[in-house]
Amino acid sequence: MRPFIFIILLIVCQNLFSQQQADKIAAIVDNEVILLSEINFQTNLLASQRKLDPNDPSVKEQVIKLLVEEKLLLAQALIDSVVVTEDEVTRQLDYQLEMFIQQYGSRDRVEQIYGMPFEKIRRELRDDIRKNVLVQKMQEKKFGFIESSRREVEEFFEVYKDSLGVIPEKVKVAHIFRNPKTSGELKKKYFEKASKLLDSIKNGADFASLAKEFSDDPGSAAIGGDLGFVKRGVFYPEFEAAAFALAEGEISKVTESPVGYHIIQLLERRGESIKTRHILIKIKADDEADLAAIEFLTDIRDSIVRLKTPFSDLAKKYSDDKETAVFGGALGTFYLNQLDKNLLDAVSKLKEGEISFPKRIDYSADTYGYHIVFLEKKIPQHKPDLEIDFADLKKLSEEYKKQRLYSEWMEELKSKIFWEIKI
Repeated sequence: MRPFIFIILLIVCQNLFSQQQADKIAAIVDNEVILLSEINFQTNLLASQRKLDPNDPSVKEQVIKLLVEEKLLLAQALIDSVVVTEDEVTRQLDYQLEMFIQQYGSRDRVEQIYGMPFEKIRRELRDDIRKNVLVQKMQEKKFGFIESSRREVEEFFEVYKDSLGVIPEKVKVAHIFRNPKTSGELKKKYFEKASKLLDSIKNGADFASLAKEFSDDPGSAAIGGDLGFVKRGVFYPEFEAAAFALAEGEISKVTESPVGYHIIQLLERRGESIKTRHILIKIKADDEADLAAIEFLTDIRDSIVRLKTPFSDLAKKYSDDKETAVFGGALGTFYLNQLDKNLLDAVSKLKEGEISFPKRIDYSADTYGYHIVFLEKKIPQHKPDLEIDFADLKKLSEEYKKQRLYSEWMEELKSKIFWEIKI
């Protein structure tokens, strides 16, 4: 149950694809307009996703309703002076761009589809992402702390238990992940490559020529590494810290970011904007690094199986998945249909208490590694049970509560913020 706004992906896609031509205003909400092209675009997307008839008037009505509600939330966020930081916008922007890469397979393909360099896509999306983060924070401010008491969960269960159907099979899983790219020897290899290029530049080599030949940034390499003028918040924080500290014409030391090693030159500064060029050397795992990761995980698995070493202890010590390592590698409890194919393949072959052999896992087009998976617990399909499924029932109860309160609040916003549908 999701009472809130359309998926951000749909909105950004529409904005990137929109044509610079006269367009009919379909609705006005406070100081924002909703164009007919946006409604038509999202109506077709919604119909495609849910296998509906795009010509069904009710589908378009639903889209208009959702878009108006989103603009009302944005207006209220501005009224309440909700603050969004540049870091929050950057994180959401990075996530959105990573979704594009996963959807289309590579940065090059994304650039082909949208007809512009990757960094320009980043700049074009930033304002829309900022608005979406504002809307999300407005929702969190209003509904983020809503919880259901045990009594409310019990009452929800009594009312809806007969319509909840059967609870599918669930599994509780943990993993230990190793990223071949994080090995010291591998990082040293690429750092030295970047250092040699920097030395060449210091000795008189042409920066642009080296960028064209050696840079791993396809969006800028062909034009000598030129990234154009940008303000803060567009690039990775590590990149920006180095770039904004430079004087015009100065070249940075080798700078590491999440995508690799950079050599940066500041070309020009205009107020709060800087024009830079860079050479990017990505850290690329090789067969030797892959084999080392697999052998390492195999040794860990043997230690757990033969010596009965607790899985959680070794996950905390050795897993490169830092978000789960602190919790002993715990990924959580999931319905089987919630697992991605890689994890499902690993879990489906295990019995409760067993650990898989090392298996490759791809997080994105450029990020992969190997992991071993521990099937901690398996809960068979069953009828809803207040005790066994209390956590899930509590979430459902809270979503129901939020939906009801959201509907009431939306009516309140519609009564005090100007809005008009013009079609």
